[in-house]
Amino acid sequence: MSHTQDFHDSEFRLLTPAEMGRADTAAIASGIAGTVLMENAGAAVAQAIMSRWPPGRALVACGPGNNGGDGFVIARHLAASGWQVDLALAGERQALRGDAAWHAQQWQGDVSPLPETVPESVDLVVDALFGAGLARPLEGVVARFVESVNAGTAPVCAVDMPSGIDGATGQALGGLAVRADLTVTFFRKKPGHVLLPGRLLCGEVAVVDIGIPAHVLHGLSGASDEAGSVDPGNLVFENDISLWHDGYPWPSMEGHKYHRGHTVVIGGAVMAGAARLTATAAARIGSGLTTLLVSQGSLPLYASTPASIMLQGWQDDAGLHSQLRDPRKSAIAVGPGAGVQRWLEQLVLHVLSLRRVTVLDADALSVFEKTRSAASLSPSDLFRAIEGPCVLTPHEGEFARLFPSLAANGDKLSKTRQAARESGAIVLLKGADTVIAAPDGRAVINTNAPPTLATGGAGDVLTGMIAGLAAQGMPVFEAACAAAWLHGEVARAFGPGLIADDLPAGLPAVLRLIHPASGRQGMRR
Repeated sequence: MSHTQDFHDSEFRLLTPAEMGRADTAAIASGIAGTVLMENAGAAVAQAIMSRWPPGRALVACGPGNNGGDGFVIARHLAASGWQVDLALAGERQALRGDAAWHAQQWQGDVSPLPETVPESVDLVVDALFGAGLARPLEGVVARFVESVNAGTAPVCAVDMPSGIDGATGQALGGLAVRADLTVTFFRKKPGHVLLPGRLLCGEVAVVDIGIPAHVLHGLSGASDEAGSVDPGNLVFENDISLWHDGYPWPSMEGHKYHRGHTVVIGGAVMAGAARLTATAAARIGSGLTTLLVSQGSLPLYASTPASIMLQGWQDDAGLHSQLRDPRKSAIAVGPGAGVQRWLEQLVLHVLSLRRVTVLDADALSVFEKTRSAASLSPSDLFRAIEGPCVLTPHEGEFARLFPSLAANGDKLSKTRQAARESGAIVLLKGADTVIAAPDGRAVINTNAPPTLATGGAGDVLTGMIAGLAAQGMPVFEAACAAAWLHGEVARAFGPGLIADDLPAGLPAVLRLIHPASGRQGMRR
């Protein structure tokens, strides 16, 4: 996702509720009536419902704003198609305003107060209460209604966003939100659709076209340069091949191993398996040369290293520094299995001083925890040393050690972006909803990681994949995005029983599917 490419109108761009509001406003300013947009939205939701469930009794729960206006349109279309529709309103009909009031007038059926419980005879609940713009916890009758919805057996279709979910963060405000089977949203997804727990509470997410032209996206954020290209800084995307495929470092006929980079993995003296996994992943993803550097006394621990990976030992710091000095060693990975020890602090600082591509993981992060010891260096010491391309790959625990003031923030997207700004590095915060953020504000949320990736060594493999791609010249942000997607896709393809050793071995099959020669580089999940 380079700065020379324009991704503003990508279908994988995510819009905050505020940005979506501006998109609506821009569409209306371009000549599309708000009532038409609301009609299109409600009709699209009704169509999505009718394509998934047979006619029955639907309870359409409408809120006091535009989400409720969508609900009136949905009720009208369902009723016209043979559904028995009960429409319940949280609030007073006469209090509705604007487009919602206009569409409420088009509804010819009864309007009942929102009940506290869902009748057992209801076959489907339509949640048109609040959508993505809610900024406070559910309370009162609405809260009791939502509790009844979640306790019941009727399937649920949410309009835009399950009520109670913050569309910008995916958090359940006050801990209570509708649990939907289907969520129908408009124009583009929001971060809350892909961040946890929102992603789990949305169920299936369908994005429908309601007539908003794609060009309005250009005016929501960012600025054009003199050539007219738009800087993608501050934009957020759901990770997809289309964001990085054009820059993927596929081997060329005229190339050779030295053109494909040299990845160095520095191994520890105890947990040798971690560094071996990192090195194997770097080699498998295409690094032309891969070297495992370990202390001379640790060489026997690495006897089972694959023969394609060079294994070199060092006697002392001077020897290690001498081996790292070679400028052809284009990417260096430090941390997996290294051990949280004082020597690692100085090693990380030395590696960063070389200004090569550096990927820091595991112990290379934890060793800078401020409270580890009075003599230890602090996160700020680490951040000051980052001057070249660098990727930090913490899980939540490691993130808390490096960024204690940000750790308690439940907004994973915001805290990862802030961490990238503070550190000057690409920050990849791992999890089922991995967030990758750059210091300039760009961010990507990865959504294809299956639960089977929660296994020892999987993170070490990811580190090697990032380093291996960056060693071949792929920009570090794109390398991190590509590695996260491939990591998840390999695990998905493998299925149950996955262990970390399976991940490098599974890469070729997935790479074949997205190789330009396959004609399938547009593969979608």
